[in-house]
Amino acid sequence: MEKANEKIAIRVSWHTVIGNVLLSAFKLAAGIIGQSAAMLSDAVHSLSDVLSTFIVMIGVKAAGKDADKEHPYGHERFESVAAIILAVFLCVTGIGIGYGGVQSIIAGRYETLAVPGLLALVAAIVSIAVKEAMYWYTRAAAKKINSGALMADAWHHRSDALSSVGSFVGILGARMGFPVLDAVACIVICVFIVKAAGTIFMDAINKMTDKACDEETAEEIRGVILAQDNVRGIDLLRTRLFGDKIYVDVEIRVDGSIPLADGHGIAHAVHDAIESRFGNVKHCMVHVNPQ
Repeated sequence: MEKANEKIAIRVSWHTVIGNVLLSAFKLAAGIIGQSAAMLSDAVHSLSDVLSTFIVMIGVKAAGKDADKEHPYGHERFESVAAIILAVFLCVTGIGIGYGGVQSIIAGRYETLAVPGLLALVAAIVSIAVKEAMYWYTRAAAKKINSGALMADAWHHRSDALSSVGSFVGILGARMGFPVLDAVACIVICVFIVKAAGTIFMDAINKMTDKACDEETAEEIRGVILAQDNVRGIDLLRTRLFGDKIYVDVEIRVDGSIPLADGHGIAHAVHDAIESRFGNVKHCMVHVNPQ
């Protein structure tokens, strides 16, 4: 199963790499021919997606390695490391684009810029459609295999789609006689990219610091435990995220007068039920308390 998920992630990543290279080339040409600073910035952002996707691929490959002596709990957190690197890379890219836009406005350079051509406007529309399609394609694969790094890459595509919306507004405004909007669009792009970077970064940090899973999942786990025969209650339930996997520690109450072997059987049934019901639970430790 793990290897199959890895293959899905790599295949999706290669598809988006090819798509981004072609899209970046088109937007770069459109930005130069159409004389649009916003479209040139957008082209750089799309090209940065290629590098970020390679980071994701490396992270997925590393996370898929089997447990060894140095990493007895596995390597899943390498996906979170890849997501953190991606978030930082995104943030730096966004700030750079925004800084360029602010400089243009302060210096008044936008007044001397040529009006963006129609090709730049068409490129913005094409970019919005393609990048949004990439977002949904990558997001579907990420949800299917529960991959945080791939989901981060999906949001990278979404941020590019949103930045293209900013480019579209800026180019349209410039063509309508408001050239400053082309520079303003660079700042809008910056905001979208930095916001996406922050979301990705915090999600990865939570997975690196043993944050508990969401309350809805915890309640589902409780329901599965209490549904098992001879379980009289739950004294303690703790969960922690380990990369994209969940570790569960639970203390259940059972009849204190039953034989040890029977208590062990109940614990084993709880363990198997949880790991069977939740595919992303990597390990479940069940402790039995006599009532």
